[in-house]
Amino acid sequence: MKTFSIGEVEEITGIKPHVLRYWEEVIPSMAPRKDLGNRRAYTMRDIQNIRRLNYLINEKKFTIEGARAQLIAEAGLVHAGGEQTASVMQTLYELKQSLTDLYFRVKQSGGSAAEPAEPDSPHA
Repeated sequence: MKTFSIGEVEEITGIKPHVLRYWEEVIPSMAPRKDLGNRRAYTMRDIQNIRRLNYLINEKKFTIEGARAQLIAEAGLVHAGGEQTASVMQTLYELKQSLTDLYFRVKQSGGSAAEPAEPDSPHA
């Protein structure tokens, strides 16, 4: 399973590391695992939760406590939901993971994606 450093999470989400560390303190379920060097190792699920928390706080204007309660309620709905809900959530998770992987591949290749070739036109 691919993991991300706190710096990579900042690049992906735009959220500063000090904010991420604060959220870990006030919302214990937001704390990522730590590797052998005691560095944070974020998973795609962690990143999804961070994005959701950021949306609730900054866009929907929830308080930290309100956002925490909302995340807990949503987690309960996902677990209590039917097979179709789980399937949709899995598909979304896989798409987000693919997009994040693509982002890092483009970044490693120098930040520019190759232009697609023009198809041969019979009218040329």
